[in-house]
Order: sequence, then C-alpha cells, then structure tokens
Amino acid sequence: MDTRISRRKFLEAGSVTTAGVALAAGSKKTAYAADKKKVRVGIVGTGNRGCSLLTTMLHIEGIEFPALCDINTANLARAQEILTKAGQKKPEGYVEGDHAFEKLMEREDLDAVIIATPWQWHTPMAVFAMKHGKYVGVEVPAAITIDQCWDLVKTHEKTGVPCMMLENWSFRSDNLALLNMVRQGMFGEIVHCHCAHSHDCIDHWFFDPEGNIRWGGEFLINRNCDQYPTHSLGPVLSWLDINCGDYFEYVTSTASDSKGINAYFTRKFGPNHPNAKRKYKQGDIVTTVVRTYKGKSIVINYDMQLPRPYDNRWMLQGTEGIYNEQRNALYIVDKSPEYHQWEPFPPYMENYNHYWYSDKEWQAAIEQGHGGTDFLELSVFIDAVRNGTQTPIDVYDSVVMSCIVGLSEKSIASGSKPVKCPDFTNGRWKNKKPTFGVKA
Repeated sequence: MDTRISRRKFLEAGSVTTAGVALAAGSKKTAYAADKKKVRVGIVGTGNRGCSLLTTMLHIEGIEFPALCDINTANLARAQEILTKAGQKKPEGYVEGDHAFEKLMEREDLDAVIIATPWQWHTPMAVFAMKHGKYVGVEVPAAITIDQCWDLVKTHEKTGVPCMMLENWSFRSDNLALLNMVRQGMFGEIVHCHCAHSHDCIDHWFFDPEGNIRWGGEFLINRNCDQYPTHSLGPVLSWLDINCGDYFEYVTSTASDSKGINAYFTRKFGPNHPNAKRKYKQGDIVTTVVRTYKGKSIVINYDMQLPRPYDNRWMLQGTEGIYNEQRNALYIVDKSPEYHQWEPFPPYMENYNHYWYSDKEWQAAIEQGHGGTDFLELSVFIDAVRNGTQTPIDVYDSVVMSCIVGLSEKSIASGSKPVKCPDFTNGRWKNKKPTFGVKA
C-alpha cells in the first residue's frame, strides 16, 4: 500500500499554520504551490537513527535526497541502498573524515539538512548548515554545553535560518491531547510538572551487548549531569508556555553516586571485566528542579543506568486538577465522577485529540517511527522548509530544552547550588504568544 500523504491533504489539515510567521526571505505559499515544489534534503549521520528518519521521510511525498554523509562506509552504503530500493536516484556520498559534512552542506542543491550524529557534533554541524543557508533538523539534544546553546542562537539570529531540534515526544498524541486540555483551562492554573527519561540504556546505547563501549558511554566517564533531558522536557515546554509568557529562572540539580554500570558488568561479565572496574563520573539518578519566573516548578529526572523498563513519568498539576501519565489517569475538580478518585485518561484523549492526529487519510503513514511522532515532526519540518516559514520548534525552544545538560552539570559540581538560566530570547519570551500546535 502506498502510504505517502498528499501534501495538499496535509496542508489542509493545518500543519503549515503551526510553523509560525513567514521568514523575511520568503512568504507562505499556497497549498497548490507547495504541492509543486520538491524539498531537497541532505542527511548527516546514517547510523540506526539516521536510517530510521530516512525511512520515515520516504512516506512524505515530495522529498529528494541528493546527498548523504557518514564516516562509516557501511552505514552510508546501507542508506544509499534504502533510497535506491525505494526508486530514488542514488545520492552522492560523503565519507572522508570528520569534516566531510562541510562539503555536503556547501552544496547548492540542498534546502535542508537532517543531523543524526553523536551529540558532540550536533551544534558544530547545525551552525555550519545555518551559515550556508540550510534549514536544520537536528537530533536531541541540540547542544550539550551553554556555550553551544549560545552558538546556535547567535548563528540563527545572524543568518535568519531556522534550526529545529527533532524532539519527537513533543508530538505524541497523548501529550498533544493534554495540551488541548491545558489550553482550555481544564486544570486551572498550572503550578507544577514532573518528567523523566527513565530507561536502562547500558546494554544497547552506552555499551553494546558484548560489553564494548559505544560513543554514548564515553560521556558517562567524563561528565556528571542530566545527559538527556529533552524527551521528558519537550511536552512540558508547551504545557507551561515556556518561551511564550514564562521562562526558566534558575535550576538546582543533585546526582546520586554511580553504581549501576559497575553492577551491570559485574553481574553479566564478572568482577574482572574492565568496565566493571572502571570509574564513571555520571551519577545513576539526577534530579533537577526548575523554577520559572511565574512561580511554577518542574522536576526533571535522568534515570538511564539502573534496571528499569521505559518510563517518562509525566505529571501535570494545577489548581483544578491533575494528570498522571504512569497511571494513564487524571482527576479534575467537580468533573471527575468520584471525589479524590482517579479516572481513566483515554476517553479524554479521544475527546481532546489534537488536529494533527485527526486526518483519517494518513493514519497508516503516521504509524511510521515511534507511533507516528517521527512522521509528524518531520512532516511539519518539511512543510516549513517548503513554505519558507519558521519551524514549530524554533532555535529558542531547542536551546532551552538542551541547556539543562550544562546547567545541571554546573549545579551538581557546586554542591547543588541554584544556577541562573541564561535568557537566550533576550526578553522576547515575555510577549511572545504560543504557536506550537496552534491552529490558525
């Protein structure tokens, strides 16, 4: 079955209206004109994540892939084969050295680049792409230091080129339904949120099943921070109108000792395995508390090194009710049938389904990648590129989510002292109106 979506159908569903105001360099096109314009995308990083994104984009009509880049020749060849088997022309490959991506981004036949590389390359590559006029879709986190956050902001402001972090959990159907409820005032004034990235990633992300360290594991040796805050924090940004009327004032972070990695290697490979004896700087559990300028609080947990099935632990609490993702339940004052008793969330999710998930004609395609979130985020990104508009997650959203990495590291190192959050928007957050998921 051909599960590609008609651009006109998707645009009529309202996706372009969420992209924001037109950039100075261009104006919003009509749906008919958008149907006629191909978007030319280059991909940097064609490992597992890069190939997953590439496969998802093949379900979006009107994209060409003139060039790919990966220093691993096997990864590059695999991605090229994915495209040729899909009937596309074999893209030119860039593979020679760490800076091969520069030659790709200097090409004049690319409108956008997708960056799916190890973390340390996200910011340098995104900066180079913006300087060469390419829309950027960069994997999470967009930056791993405060200086890198500023590099992204300053480059965007100098070039005017959009940069969107591909935070797919912002596009989950349950999180978007909850956003609809929040914006309709069903929970009253929101006071507090909790979120977490809880998933034992030792044996597949930080290390391979044979016990060899992967690139992600190198960060656990040298840093102690919330290494991966954006999946948990992404939906909270829109629930609390961060960057759109409120902003992070300061954060405090506390880390436990590191015990889980050593225990894993001792249990599976024996106490004499080198990784069982290695010292890791990264604590097993990091708890970060954010206070906003409007007096709201957010608890963010990093929990990726102890035995635990996947869990996000989202919770939203307001003056009129509470939502708990783990329970898949909520309680709303004077609406829930039983006093102080949870009721199921799924009926509310259906009633407040976000319009991004309402078009029945593309339900088959929306199952591509993380329950449709990858397809949705890439579709709205491509719409923004095609129409010359701002991306639904902009550079300021991207760095505010990512800055928790650097701020948590600084707070932990200082004995959990509060650390002020830089104002990457230069005060614009005070007057900006919400745009994410807003239908015009």
